[in-house]
Amino acid sequence: MNKKTIWITGGSTGIGRALAIKFASKGWNVAVSARRVELLNELSNTYENIYAFPLDVTNKLKCKEVFNEIKNKFENIDICFFSTGTWNPKKEKDIDVEQIEDVFKINFFGTVNSIKAVEEYFRNKKNGIITIVSSIAGYRGLPNSTGYGPSKSALNNLAESLYFDFKRYNVRVCLVSPGFIKTPMTDKNDFKMPFLKTPEYAADQIYNGLINKNLFEIHFPKALTITLKLLSFLPSKVYFGLIGRMTKYQKK
Repeated sequence: MNKKTIWITGGSTGIGRALAIKFASKGWNVAVSARRVELLNELSNTYENIYAFPLDVTNKLKCKEVFNEIKNKFENIDICFFSTGTWNPKKEKDIDVEQIEDVFKINFFGTVNSIKAVEEYFRNKKNGIITIVSSIAGYRGLPNSTGYGPSKSALNNLAESLYFDFKRYNVRVCLVSPGFIKTPMTDKNDFKMPFLKTPEYAADQIYNGLINKNLFEIHFPKALTITLKLLSFLPSKVYFGLIGRMTKYQKK
């Protein structure tokens, strides 16, 4: 029987890398994409069933080309896991239009480009999973998040919209909302991150959610995500007061 195959973008570091190793350890073929070719090659040279497919997801045509390469190599793709993202906390504290455009170009439109590349394949195949990686930052507005949070909120809405569209074709759309995971991206943060977890922890949670459970949203760690979900239902005045005190946010 042919091995199952997963395509992971943002696979050179962090959650994407840990998930690639997790699926490879379970015997899957793993196609990993990212811009940093040397890190992809390091992965593929270390694990015999991880294969490097360099890609800049902001390039629409290249997304399609790379997916066709993966499809030609493995024939059957079971899961696509789109986790490309960027974050620059220093530039998030002001309305830096160029920074916001760049964040949306990578976080939101990079994911859209990736989904568009596989849309026809999954509609014709009539099974499989398309996974969109968002963040707890997408639940509701947070201080010092002029680009990242809004881009993740847009991904949440996109995932819900696509859920209906792909369900007609028996294709599952899954949203992943991690809390704070120790990655090169979160290493930039200059604040205390509650319930900070490892990429391996995240990979375990995601693998279990994708393979063993039929969930729309995989969110973790629950102690943090459930609290934030409950906060998101509060009236704005109460929410702003609580978040303001929790983050010690003050007006400039």
